[in-house]
Amino acid sequence: MRIRDIGVSLLKGGRHQPRENLLLAADGPVGDRDFAIVDRHTGTVLKTVEYPLLVSCEANWAGGVLSMKIDGRRIAEKPTVTGEVLELDYWGRTTSMQVVDGPWAQQFSRLLGRNVVLTRSAVAGAVVYGDSVAISTTSSLARLARESGMAVDTRRFRATFTIDTGDADAHVEDSWVGRELELGGARLLVNDGIPRCAVIDVDPDTGARGTSLLKTLAGYRLRSNDIMFGVYAEVVSPGTVSVGDDVRLSV
Repeated sequence: MRIRDIGVSLLKGGRHQPRENLLLAADGPVGDRDFAIVDRHTGTVLKTVEYPLLVSCEANWAGGVLSMKIDGRRIAEKPTVTGEVLELDYWGRTTSMQVVDGPWAQQFSRLLGRNVVLTRSAVAGAVVYGDSVAISTTSSLARLARESGMAVDTRRFRATFTIDTGDADAHVEDSWVGRELELGGARLLVNDGIPRCAVIDVDPDTGARGTSLLKTLAGYRLRSNDIMFGVYAEVVSPGTVSVGDDVRLSV
């Protein structure tokens, strides 16, 4: 097995972007979902399933400059935190988000049709549904492609790592739960499977809805009312992982 694809999104819900390599810290992938859009009035972090246009937004951060492409317009400036901290509930967990000053909030408000602010997580991995690392496999993607009769873009599943599992059975990753994976210079503990929602039917570039992949997947992956695809994992030993690195499963 080897790493076929690596992907992260600096902006929660934003475009999932490929990486050639990724540093895994103890609390998860560095630079993944550091920023999020928040409705201050309702005290909620905006989610892709409710605001699919978020996936059309591309975010990068380098040299202290935050660059975001919002509705076709690129805005790049050095972000500064205002000092205001919002205590929010995210899937039953309290998370602290620092309000960020700059021109991005106005553009996001216009795009999404509501008054929002840009925030930065005070704690890494704060706006993740489950564990900080998500894993998909080529075997599982291939089966979904066969069942649906269409090519399946791996970005629809927003996996941190897509592992090339060769001719292994579809959903072989289910058998990894409770075991460790060595990949590149890091080691992960595989935990539960990932329940999926309508986000997989959202075009990973435009945010347009238009497939029935979730319905197809439900036909053979429904488990206690959850539609499962891929697995979550937590970092056991930090390190750098690159495309092409070998992946080894513990005995």
